[in-house]
Amino acid sequence: MAILLDGKNLAKKIRDDLKDEIIQLKEKGIIPKLAVIMVGEDGASKIYLRNKSKACKEIGIQFEEYLLKENTTMDELKNIISKLNSKKDIHGILLQSPIPSNLNINDAFYSIVPSKDVDGFHPINVGKLCLSQDTFVSCTPYGIVKLLEEYNIPIQGKHVVILGRSNIVGKPLIQCMLNKNATVTVCHSKTIHVEEYTKSADILIVAIGKEKFIKADMVKRGSTVIDVGINRDNDGKLCGDVDFNEVEKVVNYITPVPGGVGPMTIAMLMCNLVKAARNQEL
Repeated sequence: MAILLDGKNLAKKIRDDLKDEIIQLKEKGIIPKLAVIMVGEDGASKIYLRNKSKACKEIGIQFEEYLLKENTTMDELKNIISKLNSKKDIHGILLQSPIPSNLNINDAFYSIVPSKDVDGFHPINVGKLCLSQDTFVSCTPYGIVKLLEEYNIPIQGKHVVILGRSNIVGKPLIQCMLNKNATVTVCHSKTIHVEEYTKSADILIVAIGKEKFIKADMVKRGSTVIDVGINRDNDGKLCGDVDFNEVEKVVNYITPVPGGVGPMTIAMLMCNLVKAARNQEL
């Protein structure tokens, strides 16, 4: 049976370490503060917002919510972002996605100043990641790297196969793995015979939003499988993009859903926020 990559436990350790750093910052008069903007009434976003608020308060980060109506215009959204950009007590700005389809999410992301872009989506921060420069790394890829490092799973020289090419997970993850000297293959909705690639992966990372898509015969025996998906099965239970019960029998390491990548994403947001406060104030 596979060893579980326990993101929940590692995220707690990271938050505990951050608590100590935040105490030190507060002794210097620096109080890290995150502003989160949510547009509309998306149910999942409300849950994510609540979890982020709870995590912030737990470790001493101040948290401001900006809850905007579904009919908010692009100008109104960018005006709020502009005001937050100029507020010195706000160290990080996060725009919760998705946002209503009439709004341009990339335009909104790009209007956040790079120094407060704790989600790592601004083109300047993406460019720095591609150049292996110090920057804010998108939280889910950042968390995946930390999880692999915690369990001493080698990345250098390994074949990493990533399913999914989203701007939020897949694309920044490609660069994270290249920066760790992995050999990277990316599969997506147009890839033919995807199982030919997944079966060759030393590390398989799946972020496609398809319930239990990866089966045991699609993975390499003894490999590591990272499941980024969050879905609900026919019984209404949370599950990932990987058929966990079958795949765990043939791999060495696997993330559970829930309790794997999800908690790490929020923990890395906290890391980025504290880094932003430190960069701006010290």
